[in-house]
Amino acid sequence: MSEPIRPLPWLEPRWRELKALADAGRLPHALLFSGPHGVGKPSLAEALIARTLCQAPGEVACGHCHACQMLASGYHPDLKRVTPEEGKRQIRIDAIREINGFVSQTAQQGGYRVIVIAPAEAMNVAASNALLKSLEEPGGRTLFVLLSDIPSHLLPTIRSRCQHWSLGAPAEADCLDWLAERLAGHEEARFWWQAAGGLPLRALELAEPDARALRQQLHETFDALVRGAEPVAEAARLDRQSLDAILWYGIAWLEDLIRLGLSGESATLRNPDLLPLYRQAVKNGRVRDWFRLLDYAREQRRLLGAGGNPNPQLVLEAWLVRWSALLRS
Repeated sequence: MSEPIRPLPWLEPRWRELKALADAGRLPHALLFSGPHGVGKPSLAEALIARTLCQAPGEVACGHCHACQMLASGYHPDLKRVTPEEGKRQIRIDAIREINGFVSQTAQQGGYRVIVIAPAEAMNVAASNALLKSLEEPGGRTLFVLLSDIPSHLLPTIRSRCQHWSLGAPAEADCLDWLAERLAGHEEARFWWQAAGGLPLRALELAEPDARALRQQLHETFDALVRGAEPVAEAARLDRQSLDAILWYGIAWLEDLIRLGLSGESATLRNPDLLPLYRQAVKNGRVRDWFRLLDYAREQRRLLGAGGNPNPQLVLEAWLVRWSALLRS
């Protein structure tokens, strides 16, 4: 018997809303779950998928019927998942054409057919347009579940055909105990929750040894830049690290810098342990210049996520040169 699939604790209120819709027969044919990476969208989606396919659902899927056992094994004939191919960033039209064939068939288990697309914003324009017909005419007992970190990157015609459920970062009280069980107590849980901008699953990622090591290396890099180190040489020391992760840290730190520069208050900082570095940066640079650097980092990260092919080392060098120029201004 498999363990019943439940959403994460802070998503239980949204789960009760979904369950009420399903029990009343008012579940829409297409749902879009959106929210920042780390809020737990997949847990809500997986609980709904399991309960929708379950042959004897209760509060959640029963976990022991034939459908639940198939789902636990990794294969259910009435479930189709669409993600980018390995090593690719985009979902292309061929994968969506397979969906169109899938929804035209009768459900093999006599219940729902469920299609999951994640991340939905990875669909290119051709794939998005191909999906529209199935979203418009899905047939009976068909459920589309789309997951998106950035729903604004979806075509408006896709968004308009889905019921949109936006998930925000939970309150500290709703997730701190859960985090503390997985980290070294409440103090560490609070530190990483704060560093992650209130996103519990992102907090767990940041607390992993490799992520901690990268954070420390970046801290040392910016300390070195303050002391006059050569930015291109510092970029070379980071050449084996993920550019997306480096930019993510940089964006979070720039947002802290801007908060400090505008208010002078340190109480709202996500990374209070970096306050000495922030103070030096605020002293040397102007807030409007930090905004420009923030825009640059966000744009480079957007290009990475959109399937662009920037040269990571050149992007990193250009970014650190900009940091260095501001720190020395």
